[in-house]
Amino acid sequence: MLKTNLFEYEGMDHEEKVRQAAKNLEGTIKKTNLVYSEFFSRECGNSVYMKPENLQVTGSFKVRGAFNKIANLSVEERERGVVTSSAGNHAQGVALSSKRAGIKSVIVMPTVTPLIKIEGTRAYGSEVVIHGNVYDESCREALRLSEENGYTYVHAFDDYDVICGQGTVGLEIIEELRDVDEILVPVGGGGLISGIALIAKTIKPSIRVTGVEPSGALTMKTSLGEGRIVELDCCRTTAEGVAVKRPGELTYSIVNRYVDGIIEVTEEDMTEALLMLVEKHKFIAETSGILPLAALKKLNIKNKKVACVISGGNIDVLTISSLINKGLVSRGRIFCFSVDLPDTPGQLMRISQILADSRANVVKLDHNQFKATDRYMNVQLEVTVETNGENHIQHIIELLRKDNFHIKRQY
Repeated sequence: MLKTNLFEYEGMDHEEKVRQAAKNLEGTIKKTNLVYSEFFSRECGNSVYMKPENLQVTGSFKVRGAFNKIANLSVEERERGVVTSSAGNHAQGVALSSKRAGIKSVIVMPTVTPLIKIEGTRAYGSEVVIHGNVYDESCREALRLSEENGYTYVHAFDDYDVICGQGTVGLEIIEELRDVDEILVPVGGGGLISGIALIAKTIKPSIRVTGVEPSGALTMKTSLGEGRIVELDCCRTTAEGVAVKRPGELTYSIVNRYVDGIIEVTEEDMTEALLMLVEKHKFIAETSGILPLAALKKLNIKNKKVACVISGGNIDVLTISSLINKGLVSRGRIFCFSVDLPDTPGQLMRISQILADSRANVVKLDHNQFKATDRYMNVQLEVTVETNGENHIQHIIELLRKDNFHIKRQY
């Protein structure tokens, strides 16, 4: 029977279990060395180090927990095969681990799973079943298949072996940066932060371990606030990797005891962080993976050493393009405005000259005679320009208004 409460693991040597998981993972995972970020350090007033699990085998930390779980299966359990549910990263971890162990695996994935994660899972030879709109619905289907076919269910986060596997992320951080003050961790169901908290608080209790959740999926924060496990009605976030409506029983128990707090970030915070990660470090990460970077400005500490777990990098090109564009707008790097003009020669030239003088680069221009809102003006001009931030945008607006152009900011 699956143990689901921390009390049942009181006698366990958590450090020994995580170190054993690290041995199990030798030869399978990459050692993702910390990367110091001068940019993010300057932004938040701390020394920021990134743990790039986006560069991990399968593109996510999830392979650690999955492999450790499968490595600890009995011969009988291996013969029956395994089943799991996942929005993608755990799926690929189980698929790869099963392939290397030579056992059958069935993966249930929600309909919102990006195609890149579905195809990545199939590529490892797993049978993929698409079911449910969110992880929780896929989980119920996977449990049904487990009971029906005798498969061993490999939980994405609420399993001690999985948690210890994820804890190797924290072990590596502490061994590489022994004077780390704080570790920021993305939170969905809570497996990663549980593993990191167990090892961090065992080795050095002074290390703060803080979770980060998107405002549209405050699963763990809501439960902690209520003092009990709460299931959200829905999850609304682009960070599908942490779109979990209900935390695990075991993970909630661990987080409640060992984690120092949960920071909430907005979709805008996430898109800005993604843009800066791509631009400043040339790293690609999924939105759930950059939650810690999005939380840096919300830390109430200064001059500390902060490790941010970049948990995964499985994101499709169309999604990342859309998010980067949103990030450009949010950071004031793209400015779009409209203005009604009299249909007389020279008006467009005046606008162009002001933009040129302010060193704004025009990327799009729409000169439409049929969209004017004022009956005395019969041309509407909509302009999109590249800018250098909000101060630059305000300077452009002042110059246009000084020349008697009454503009409307679109974004």
